[in-house]
This record gives sequence, structure tokens and C-alpha cells, in this order.
Amino acid sequence: MSTRRAVVLGGTGGIGSAVARELLDASGRGGDDWQVEVVARRGGPVADALTAAGASFTAGDRRDTSTLRDLLRPGADLLVDTVGATRDDAVQLRPFLDDVGSTVFVSSKAVYVDEQGRHANSTDKPVFGGAVTELQPTLTAADGDPTSRDGYGAAKVAAEQVLLDHGAPVTVLRPSKVYGVGIGRPREWFVVRRVLDGRERVLLADRGRGVDHTTAASGIGSLVRLLADAPDRRILNVADDAAPSVLEIVRTIAGHLDHTFDEVLLDEDAPAFVGTTPWSSPSPFVLDTTAARALGWSPPSFASAVVPELDWLVETAHAVPVDGDVPWAEDPFWDRMFDYGPEDAALALLSLGLG
Repeated sequence: MSTRRAVVLGGTGGIGSAVARELLDASGRGGDDWQVEVVARRGGPVADALTAAGASFTAGDRRDTSTLRDLLRPGADLLVDTVGATRDDAVQLRPFLDDVGSTVFVSSKAVYVDEQGRHANSTDKPVFGGAVTELQPTLTAADGDPTSRDGYGAAKVAAEQVLLDHGAPVTVLRPSKVYGVGIGRPREWFVVRRVLDGRERVLLADRGRGVDHTTAASGIGSLVRLLADAPDRRILNVADDAAPSVLEIVRTIAGHLDHTFDEVLLDEDAPAFVGTTPWSSPSPFVLDTTAARALGWSPPSFASAVVPELDWLVETAHAVPVDGDVPWAEDPFWDRMFDYGPEDAALALLSLGLG
């Protein structure tokens, strides 16, 4: 059996580590023997775990051309870029694409726009007539701030175009609401922390009916493994087998943690300042994954794929010192999400029939 070489940029992040584990597990199951090299700015527990499992770790900046040259000039059977975000990032990879058997670039569903030009990060959310396919129009490529709401999707489009226009076998993946062990922004913490805080009630806007498709990092990993054997120039949506509603997500997470919430399902007359969750969406945003499934990929279900992340979240929370907090606490994304005062005030108003 021949040994194949894979390079994973951003290999200690939630997506990159899932890809690395999938390739290493494939080797352990008697499949192709993968030599997996993960690249990240610094080591740590994830890098240590991956090297213990058989991967090689390189401490380096993905945007350092000399680091890329050292890793990719010898050639690779598979290159996975989980951190590239801009045209310049893609241009850096371009000289090495002909030396790679199959390249996978992780983009985002944030590139898609509706008929009004609205996208996932717009203040006014997009409205689609059904599941979004890879043929849906996208933002115009641009070189703005990729960390801004308006710049992120446009910068991803620019990177996609550079890579696809090169002509090498590059697959662009467009996931949605990614979750998994080690993910930088674990949205499931919204529910997990409420359980750990002993909250008996959870308020959900729009009666918990909002739908914004979820994507398991492990599902990305299993798809990438297939793409290593099927190189081509293409774009693929990647998401779970079904798009759970907010209510289904909350019940799934709470159920795994053996917790039952008193669910307060708010309607349009409820206070506007409570009930919003990381998955709330005024209209469904569902990705069509027919093209990926046609390659033989079987997307996981949220209920099963989320379990390792939930266990990791609880373990991480329990390991925090008394005067500390979880690593992702400083992310502005969480601002006011755990300010229970407004929730309790809304509950009091609703109990009086004033909401």
C-alpha cells in the first residue's frame, strides 16, 4: 500500500483537525496510508493529540510564502486550506497547485446572495425560494476587510475565483454554521452554558422555527477524504443531512446533557430584545448538497455529529479555574447572550400578560 501525503493548513482548528483525524482514522481502518502534515501558528493540546495519532506538526503562518514553499514544493496528494480568506491568500497558493493532486479550499455559504443582493451577514437577511444550490448567485468579488460583515463573503469569492481560474483540480467547499470539537466559535455553547448555569427556561423567538443549516466539521472531513480520490474543478455545498430548526437544536443539546427546558416559544407580540439564538433566521437558509452526495458522500445528522463537541464544551467548562473563563469568552459574538436579566424581565412581563 502506497503512502499518500496530505497538507492541512489551519490543521489545529475545528475544521482542519477534523480533516486530519478523518485521514488518520482512514489509515487505521486499513484504507490508504496517509502521511498528514498539519500547519498552524502554534502548537498546543490539539497539535499534541494529532501528532500522537500519527500526524506531523509544523509551526508556521499559512500566509508565510516560505512556509508554503517548504511544505508544498515537494508535492502533495491532497492540500486542504481551512484558513484562506482573501484573493492574496489564494494567489500565494497558486504557484504550488500543479504539484498537488487534489486541492480543497474551505469557503462559506456567506458568499450567496438572494435576488435583492442580501447575504448571510447582511443586516437584512436573505430570502431564498428553496434550498440553495451551487448555481445560486454570489457576492461580487472584492478585497475589503475579510473580518467585516460585508467584506467576508466578497473576499471569499475573490479567493475562490483565483483558485478555480488557475485550472488545477480545486474543489471549493461552502459550509454553513460549522460545529465540532475545537471550533473557534462554538454556537452550541448558547445552550450548554444555560444548562450548566441551571437555567430552567429558554426563550425562543419565532416559536423556535428558525432554520439555518448546520455543518459538522466531521462531515467536512469525510467529504474531503472522498475528494482526495476524485480531484476536479468544482464547487460543493457541505452541510448536515437535514437542517434542524432552532427548537430541534435546543432539544437535541439539552437532551444529550440530560436537561429539560421549560420552552417559552415567543411569537411576534413578544419583547423584541429576547429569544434570539445563534441559529435564528427570519427565513430558512438551507443548502442543497445533492452534488456532494452524488460523489458517494453521506452527510451526518446533527443529533449524532454534535455529541463530541458537546462533551468537549462541558469538559472545557469544568476545567476552567474559578477566576477564569472558557477560551472563546472574549469573542464579541457572545456579548449579552448570557445576560439573563432581560430574559427574566421578559418572563415577568409575559406572566402578567404584558408582553
